[in-house]
Amino acid sequence: MPLLKYLSSLVLTMLLGFGHAQAETPKMQYRQVTVDGVNIAYREIGDPSAPSVLLLHGVPSSSRMYDDLMKQLGNRFHLIAPDYPGFGNSAAPPPDKFVYTFDHLAKVIEHFTDAVGLKRYSLFMQDYGAPVGMRLAMARPQAVISMIFQNGNIYAEGLGKMWDSRKAYWADRNAYEAKFQDAHLSLDVTRQRHVGSDPDVTAYNPDLWQDEAAFLNRPGEGAIQMALIYDYRTNLDAYPAWQKWLREHQLPTLVVWGKHDLAFTVAGAEAFRRDLPNAEIAILDGGHFVMDTRLEDVANLTRKFLIKQK
Repeated sequence: MPLLKYLSSLVLTMLLGFGHAQAETPKMQYRQVTVDGVNIAYREIGDPSAPSVLLLHGVPSSSRMYDDLMKQLGNRFHLIAPDYPGFGNSAAPPPDKFVYTFDHLAKVIEHFTDAVGLKRYSLFMQDYGAPVGMRLAMARPQAVISMIFQNGNIYAEGLGKMWDSRKAYWADRNAYEAKFQDAHLSLDVTRQRHVGSDPDVTAYNPDLWQDEAAFLNRPGEGAIQMALIYDYRTNLDAYPAWQKWLREHQLPTLVVWGKHDLAFTVAGAEAFRRDLPNAEIAILDGGHFVMDTRLEDVANLTRKFLIKQK
């Protein structure tokens, strides 16, 4: 009898174990769709009936920055990450054919969600993703159910000293643009975006900035990048309106910040508490692209946060 009980218990344990095993992660799909006459590349993973996440990338990256994160979350969630016009594998029409402003990028992404049938979703925003995502949230408040900011700044407190030179550029574009463009496209500055002030430089894969520098130096890319950097001043002007929107809507929010970021300081992460007292804020030992070195941490934080939104 004791043996029978033991075998029955063992079988039950095995059945329960299989029942709670995580679903196998599906394969990433790399797709394209035409939006407002522009070919938009995007990557997608997960069951479309699962809770959806729209991931908006930074500069000078693309949806590629989310590839590993999406693979970690794709067994529980439906994730879609587009490349903006002028980035990644999307079309890059010249500035005389496409107006490169954050208003326009946000409008294209809004229409992109229509094209791929994305109706309700959580927003994951990094760097440029924050100004694009905030515009999208204000245009479609009924669509956004929660927000994740990963070094995606919307507070003046978060602007590091490097923004002094950008403000000079905004004040006199003709005087500063050529020098500013040379720096922005250089390998050294591209590397610095990743490493920031992190003393553990050996933790970073050099392919990250080598690939991005090659992208930045494609024919015509410099003009696209300068147009968006010049337009970035409109984001600072919009900070008060975005902060007001956060106060009024009080969406569940996760803020994940790499503390070695030279562009957006930790003060920008802490400032969210002013408008979102219930926001979850995690400061990690990483850089501007914190998933470079803290992918597992970001994946775990994101997974736990999204599970609570179901």
